[in-house]
Amino acid sequence: MTDRRAAFRALHHTGRPLLLPNAWDHASAAALAARGHPAIGTTSLGVAAAAGRPDGAAATGAETLALARRLARLPVLLTVDVEAGFADDPATVAGYVAELAGLGAVGINLEDGRADGTLADPECTADKIAAVKAAVPDLFVNARTDTWWLGVTDPLPQTLARARAYRAAGADGIFVPGVVDLPTLRMLTERIDAPLNALYQPGGPGPDELGRVGVARVSTGSLLFRAALAAAVAAADAVRAAGFTAPPGLPSYAEVQGLVPADGG
Repeated sequence: MTDRRAAFRALHHTGRPLLLPNAWDHASAAALAARGHPAIGTTSLGVAAAAGRPDGAAATGAETLALARRLARLPVLLTVDVEAGFADDPATVAGYVAELAGLGAVGINLEDGRADGTLADPECTADKIAAVKAAVPDLFVNARTDTWWLGVTDPLPQTLARARAYRAAGADGIFVPGVVDLPTLRMLTERIDAPLNALYQPGGPGPDELGRVGVARVSTGSLLFRAALAAAVAAADAVRAAGFTAPPGLPSYAEVQGLVPADGG
């Protein structure tokens, strides 16, 4: 596992952003791995929605753990979105993450946004990060701050202060979703001493543009799950209306079956 975690860490220092697609079940992760993505994340929204539970409400700890167990056998590096750790107590969060690490996860995404739309106290998030790093020192902890995502007033000072606190606690990377303009992202990459993770947004800068301002990692977040949902509904509507024309790349039954391990495990 030490080699796998080192390999994941190295993907943040190649000179080009790591494109991290986010899966929500075994089929989506296996299909992405088959397309050659070296690392895959999970999306908490996709996992929660697929289970009929709310996102960001610490309601899917069991589902996330079960998914990590299913994905552990795939030939890909796995980092897991654990929302805010599914608990308030740092020791409980560390124990949960240690279990994920034992299954083969090489990293986690840990956020400071709360279900009520406010930000957690930075010291609370920093304590969770420190506890996780004490339990699994070489696990890549991507600390997400939702300052921009939640639309706080004057987000830059808070972002930088939280990034410093999370780095001091041991965070390996900083994720600031919601920022799309390149000048701001360049400022963040220059003032945060850790690989910066940006969230890809349709119509926004692509990985190459983001890389030129110093972004080290680009996540798709819930985009792939939402795109799949939209495609499924559109296909059903087309069948009902006038008939469905298969789009290029539509996998066959056999191809989907081929994503499942031979022993069904």
